[in-house]
Amino acid sequence: MTVRRWGASESRSPRVAVAERVVGRLSWVWLIVGLAANQLAQSATHETSQAILLTTLSIFFPMLLLRLALAVRLYPGRRTGLLLLLGAVFAWSLGSMTVNAESAATRAHFPAPGEWLFLVSYVGMAGYLMLDLDRRQLRPTRGWLDIAVICGATSCLASLLLVTPIRLASGQEGAPLLLALMYPLADLALVLAVLVQALLHARGDRRKSVMLGLAFTLLAAADSGFTLQASARTYDFANASNALWGGAFALLVAAACRPPQAVMRSVPKAAGTTVLLSAGAVAAAVLMIRPDETLAYYTLPPALLTMVAVAWRMGLALKDANRATEAFALSQTDDLTKLPNRRAVRVRLEAGLAARKPLALMMLDLDGFKEINDALGHHVGDTVLRLVAVRMRETVEPHDLVARLGGDEFAIILGTDDEIELMEVAHQVLRDLGQPIAVDGIEVCPSGSIGITIAQVDDADGGDMLRRADVAMYQAKSSSMGAALYDAELDEFSRSRLQLAEDLRKGIADDQIEVWYQPQLDVATMQISGLEALVRWRHPVEGVLSPVSFLPVARRAGLMGTLSETVARQAVREHVNLVGSGLDLRVAINCAPTELLGQAFLPHLYAAVEASGAPVDGLVLEVTEDSFLADPQRTREVLQDLRSHGVQVSIDDYGTGFSSLTYLRNLPVQELKIDRSLVAHVATDTRSRKIVASTIQLAHALDMRIVAEGVENAADLEALVEMGIDTVQGYHLARPMPAREVESWVRGWSSAALSGERHADGRRMAG
Repeated sequence: MTVRRWGASESRSPRVAVAERVVGRLSWVWLIVGLAANQLAQSATHETSQAILLTTLSIFFPMLLLRLALAVRLYPGRRTGLLLLLGAVFAWSLGSMTVNAESAATRAHFPAPGEWLFLVSYVGMAGYLMLDLDRRQLRPTRGWLDIAVICGATSCLASLLLVTPIRLASGQEGAPLLLALMYPLADLALVLAVLVQALLHARGDRRKSVMLGLAFTLLAAADSGFTLQASARTYDFANASNALWGGAFALLVAAACRPPQAVMRSVPKAAGTTVLLSAGAVAAAVLMIRPDETLAYYTLPPALLTMVAVAWRMGLALKDANRATEAFALSQTDDLTKLPNRRAVRVRLEAGLAARKPLALMMLDLDGFKEINDALGHHVGDTVLRLVAVRMRETVEPHDLVARLGGDEFAIILGTDDEIELMEVAHQVLRDLGQPIAVDGIEVCPSGSIGITIAQVDDADGGDMLRRADVAMYQAKSSSMGAALYDAELDEFSRSRLQLAEDLRKGIADDQIEVWYQPQLDVATMQISGLEALVRWRHPVEGVLSPVSFLPVARRAGLMGTLSETVARQAVREHVNLVGSGLDLRVAINCAPTELLGQAFLPHLYAAVEASGAPVDGLVLEVTEDSFLADPQRTREVLQDLRSHGVQVSIDDYGTGFSSLTYLRNLPVQELKIDRSLVAHVATDTRSRKIVASTIQLAHALDMRIVAEGVENAADLEALVEMGIDTVQGYHLARPMPAREVESWVRGWSSAALSGERHADGRRMAG
């Protein structure tokens, strides 16, 4: 999962994009020049003015059409909507040219034969608005009905408030008046459609919505002026009307050519009950007023349409409410995303298996989601999950089931067994998922891995399909393929991995996790000065397991946080016991970068220390250099917080990463721990010896304690002592041991040291 700041944009065809912008600017310039020339020609003959207007239109509209054609080339995913608008502009330009050509010759009377082209243009503009949306309508029928309800109710009011004054002012009756009134009412409906789409979050580009609304408002102003002068029954337009029409179409095309809004900022929604009831009340009031026969032509149709749309929409809302109630009662809805949950997935799978129809299951796991949660907080993570759910629901077909299984895992159930089609759908989901979403001022580009499985004849229930999909998903994640079909060859390995993860989850809950300790020797006093806490798992069947066998499983299963907290809690408790028995020893606890930089581990550690009363100055937190590389600023804040609580910090595995003196100078670090890979050859390898010696000198110069781990023979120990090492640990001294053996071992060592049985030269040191 990648994160980027707002404002990044891409263009797949830079030359086409530049050409589109140039044509757009030229169209505005030509419109202004043509209108200015027409205004200057008002004092000349009518024929001269019309000739200038025709010349302006014959160049202005082709420019708009060229700009739209370039936009179709730029944005192939919006082709249908843009082509509809292109057709609408073409029809309007042809009608305008026809009417103005006739008017120049004979002062054509309204309505002229070319008037039908304007009506066709409105159909195209309405189609464009319905198709060219930033967010796909999850339920198109409800979306259309919401628009019909709001537009119909407003039309009812407009028919009462506008039609009567216009009819009285124009003096028209019958078909000419009906046709003249149709245009401003249609403009108003288009303005309302844009407004409704913006309110329902179907449009995410606010600037584009404003441009579209303003364009249709200009059209309404021009058409209203024409309607008021319709009593003249000619097309003798004022230059102001021409400017409004031209500006409206230039603005409409400019809005349509804006890049699509890829950043998701909100979740689409439907009209609420208040809106529906208000619209129904307006329509009912219009029907109760019973307008006269002439007004009835304009008021009754929108009122009846609104009542039908409200009734239909309320019926769908009631059906949705019943379904939601039933789903909630059956606990089949995820509270966060409102998607079906794991139980709903199992029900759907079992129903599909029983019907013996083609059936497939996809399981998607987000990559890097834990880092988003840890770095930005759980409220941001929850928002990301909700927006990811919307994007997945938009990508697949309405009849496919999208569900959240838990955490950052989602499932998709499809009614097909075509492997090629399934892979195409999976990659389309990943492509759409990778589009940026905006959360708290940051653009997050989610990514994920998808495992795919197809229903088999011998599948007993949905659990078999879920297991196979999880195996395939792990294969896709480990191979970085993005999506993978289930491969039976990998099933045994994956089955054991899944079982081990489940056993580990149960083992943590059943207190099977133990903390063992490896002693650390202060070579100056020959006394045990500290212990390193190491995790072990006492498996009920396999016995005691080392970290190598289960830590990778814990990381993949998302159990590292819980495991680290369990180890820290035990280590703090056993540290208190050791101090109570008279052994004042440091206890070192390992901490991975993800836990160190997260927001859960350290509060649990502090709480455990406070609850147990452990001496905090005896705790050492061992961190690796990966922590500094992952997020230096965050690491600095965390380490300073540790020191403010009195916890010491040790750099573990020093010398294996890209060691930097900068953090040693600037960060509150009390200890360096030389990695065993350097210590193992210190007695025989000259280069290793020089590296270790210089590291010891560096640590002492910075007032740091230096620890060598992995000391496994007397020769290496002797060499380290000669170089001035502070502390050593390793199998030559002692192997890790359970907590119950630590006290007796330490006291035995101390007694032997006091009696002179062990010497600093290491020749008689036995494990």
